Amino acid sequence: MEENHSSSFNGILLEMDELISTDALLGGFVGDGSVNIHGRSVKRAHTGRWKASLFIIGVEIAERLAYAGILANLVIYLTDVKHESTAAAATNVNVWNGVASMLPFVGAFVADSYLGRYWTITLSSVIYLMGLILVTLSASLRSLNGIGIFFFSIYLVALGQGGHKPCLEAFGADQFEENDPVEKKHKSSFFNYWYCGICIGTLIGVTVLSYIQDDVGWGLGFGIPAVTMAIALLIFLCGTRFYRHKLPSGSPLTRIIHVFVAMFHKWNVSTSHQEKRKVAAAPEREVLEFGSRRRQYLLTNQFRFLDKATVEDELDYECKTTRNWRLCTVQEVEEVKAVLGLTPIWMTCLIFGVVFAQSSTFFTKQGATMDRKIGKHFEIPAASLQCFISLTLILLLPIYDRIFVPIARNLTGNERGITFLQRIGTGMVISILSMIVAALTEIRRIKVAKENGLIDMPNATIPLSVFLLLPQYILFGIADVFTMVGMQEYFYDQMPDTMKTLGIAVYLSVLGIGNFLSSILISVTEKLSCRNKGSCWFVDNLNKAHLDYYYWLLASLSAINFCIYIFLANCYKYKNAQNNFSDQGESCSPRTLLAS
Repeated sequence: MEENHSSSFNGILLEMDELISTDALLGGFVGDGSVNIHGRSVKRAHTGRWKASLFIIGVEIAERLAYAGILANLVIYLTDVKHESTAAAATNVNVWNGVASMLPFVGAFVADSYLGRYWTITLSSVIYLMGLILVTLSASLRSLNGIGIFFFSIYLVALGQGGHKPCLEAFGADQFEENDPVEKKHKSSFFNYWYCGICIGTLIGVTVLSYIQDDVGWGLGFGIPAVTMAIALLIFLCGTRFYRHKLPSGSPLTRIIHVFVAMFHKWNVSTSHQEKRKVAAAPEREVLEFGSRRRQYLLTNQFRFLDKATVEDELDYECKTTRNWRLCTVQEVEEVKAVLGLTPIWMTCLIFGVVFAQSSTFFTKQGATMDRKIGKHFEIPAASLQCFISLTLILLLPIYDRIFVPIARNLTGNERGITFLQRIGTGMVISILSMIVAALTEIRRIKVAKENGLIDMPNATIPLSVFLLLPQYILFGIADVFTMVGMQEYFYDQMPDTMKTLGIAVYLSVLGIGNFLSSILISVTEKLSCRNKGSCWFVDNLNKAHLDYYYWLLASLSAINFCIYIFLANCYKYKNAQNNFSDQGESCSPRTLLAS
């Protein structure tokens, strides 16, 4: 009798799921639990999709313009205005950029746990704007022109960016429903056009603002980003009525710690040799209401030691609940497994972050020593060469999305054309080529300096066109089309549904830790190379430096790292999840019960 009731109940639930999905497809309520700013369910026809994401991409263009306006020429500002050495300035830029790329973990935690993405973006934008105003005042007023105030202001910018960056991208992806096949394809395109927006903002920042900073004044050059950020905040608020919101689901850090604590409680438990009997897991954690649906993970064999956290003993069974630190559901354990599974790939992406850091430091200093004139009177800023990375991306991303993906989709059967990891790996290979080209270009630059007797003249212009650096910048852009866009889509998609903002923070941390590792590598290399007099790789006179050796070192490290990446990518198993709105699969699944 009970079995008949149970099967009838499950049948009713399945019919309800079909009705919900059909209603969603016919233009009713969005089927993934999204709500509006007031917490009410939203209709597909009136919210989300491109009408909402275009506001968000517009905000990102303005924000990247502001950030690039600070970062692109920062090494020049520190050396020429604050009179720091080249190595010290490069280290300070890398550390600041690294901190700015690590703070998204804080923003992700606040958004996923408490405020939600919308309010975290709004609050972060205000902090961001305050930092930019203070940077402008520091560069404009003699009374605020101390190095301490300047660094405080740029780190305030980093704090604002830490909340803004991961939440805005995840918020943009939230506007497309995963369960709708049409919107799912648009979500993949969103990441391409999102990065295209980043490039447009960066392009303006590294060209127009670099020129203003070099030839007009630092006060105006830093003031324009402040105005731009104010406009970005206004644009974001204007799109409020179109946005779909995901409610905060609690601290992801707490859930991860919970699994490990429960696992340590059951460390000595063996599920294969102990006497077993079956009980139904308490369903409290598994009930998915309309406002909190998410995909359910299927049981996997990875990290099986974590499965101990799901084993119930007599003490757990007497509690009749999973709301304690001794016991977790299969869903919670599988979510933690998914996060752990990303770690090896994340680690192999760090060397790419190190290589990426060179474009805003040593590449810029190289360009400053070369002939930058166009015509007789116009001289382009060295930092503006970074615009060619953005130009390459702007040109290639639509081609990738509209031409490459459909062709590859027909060949591979993959809806994205190639897998996430194939895309990331392709960019890694191209980044190795960029370092080889950079080394060869630096060898030629030093050779021309020697031929013209300019080795001991660091301020002299080497009679070599700065456009000789273009190949290494363009290769950087091509690498970014694959690796950078691939990483952000990979970490967003493979993270559990309750940790999407954290996924974007993990992607950004690749760049942050890459900058830290670059700073460490520079410091260690400088100390080791300077042991022998006259062979120091990094000196203020770049004509006597050996940047080519450093580029060869990065190319070698990247090649070794790529071999490790291939091995790990072949071992990686993509997230195994299913859409489950009734959630009867786990809450009524049998568990192992052991005597305590």
